[in-house]
Amino acid sequence: MTKMNRLAVYCGSATPEDPRYLELAREVGAGLAQRGIGVVYGGGRLGLMGAVANGAKDAGGEVIGVIPEALVNSEVANHNCDELITVSGMHERKQRFTDLSNGFVTIPGGVGTMDELWEAMSWAQLGYHSDPVGLLNAFGFYDDLIAFNAKMAEVGFVRPAHQNILIAANTLPDLLDKMTAYQPHTPIFRMKAEEL
Repeated sequence: MTKMNRLAVYCGSATPEDPRYLELAREVGAGLAQRGIGVVYGGGRLGLMGAVANGAKDAGGEVIGVIPEALVNSEVANHNCDELITVSGMHERKQRFTDLSNGFVTIPGGVGTMDELWEAMSWAQLGYHSDPVGLLNAFGFYDDLIAFNAKMAEVGFVRPAHQNILIAANTLPDLLDKMTAYQPHTPIFRMKAEEL
């Protein structure tokens, strides 16, 4: 069983017109707090990011924000976090997410969210971390991405040993249960040439 004290939550900083997305983000923050799981996130106060943080704080949870200096200066930082860590840029931000967390949960978002998700998966595949990488497929938002990930495996771009790195579920309780049961795979760094 994987112990998850803190999870990095990847999500959008935008506020879609459909109110379900903002409500989902609040519910994710609250749901993690209710399970005693701290939130590590992008440190913003806007969009889904802000809603995740507010949901967690309102439910008594720990919230750690990690934000690039440029975004602090543009006044989008959430100073209501238990800890707000300012970093030089996006690479350092993602490293901090990995260092501070025991896993990753991606909820709906855009390009930055995809960058974070794919890096968490890539780093798991290589062996930079052995934590679960979860995808909350609320409202079918990630149906096509899940199908694309399966296509990469089917064609042979994802090795059999790494085909279960991405853990997807439609509800947060389901996803957290699957992530808790996650068994780390053999990373590329520990494979022999004939296995690659």
